[in-house]
Amino acid sequence: METEVLGTAEREALLGLIDDPSPAVRRALLMRFTELGPVAAALLQAAARGSNRVLGRHAAWFLDELKFTDPVAEFRGFIRSMNYELETGALLLARTVSPRLDAGDCIAQLDAIAARCRELIVEPSSAREKCRVINRVLFHEQGFHGNVDDYTDPLNSFLDQVLARRTGLPISLSIVYLLVAQRVGVELEPVGLPGHFVVGCFSDGLPFFVDPFDRGLFRGPVEMFELLRSSQHTPVPSDLAPTPVREVLCRSCRNLVNHYTAAGDMARARLFAGFVEEFETTYAKHAT
Repeated sequence: METEVLGTAEREALLGLIDDPSPAVRRALLMRFTELGPVAAALLQAAARGSNRVLGRHAAWFLDELKFTDPVAEFRGFIRSMNYELETGALLLARTVSPRLDAGDCIAQLDAIAARCRELIVEPSSAREKCRVINRVLFHEQGFHGNVDDYTDPLNSFLDQVLARRTGLPISLSIVYLLVAQRVGVELEPVGLPGHFVVGCFSDGLPFFVDPFDRGLFRGPVEMFELLRSSQHTPVPSDLAPTPVREVLCRSCRNLVNHYTAAGDMARARLFAGFVEEFETTYAKHAT
């Protein structure tokens, strides 16, 4: 998901050519815009919205021809809709930096993992027993693991990249776990602890928690409180409560603000800070 840098000279040259009627020039531009991907999409979208109507009309033609949409606007629309569904939100979030993301491929990968889990589940099985199967498939067969070597790599936060690289953050691995569990009929909830993220089961007698960052380690409430104390946090019962999907996605955006800032990519840091503000503003507006 490397983003190619577009220099000022090439930017001006491309904008100077998009109204050229020559078929050869248009073919060359289409090839270059395809190579540039998100950078080209941003350039063309800015031109399409600009004050130069002729330039805007030609930019719109290229956007339509290349099937470039505006994933940032789509994710903002999702935030404002208040209709938060985890899988849709995670895919839309990833598309803000990978507009050509193949959502169908991501869904197919999750379906295949869930199908393998169903092969191994012997009914009747408790939720805990089904989670043991999910653990086997995700962490032993598929090799998913926490990225302890490069924790602040922004790629750790995006669903498509977690599926492709089999590594991620506590929150992104928890999202994968939840989406697989949903497909095999296990009722699990996201649990956003202070400083960590896990998956909780509240439908199988005494609640238990699964830590996808630690290859599916099971913990009970007492062990969870011990974990929080070890990180210098005084636990309260509400720490173990389910986290709304809205806050799961907003927390992913907060992580990305921090990680892009650490990487020196301030444009992306501001983008995700804007998403955080959008989540908070939308929630405040509807909560009053």
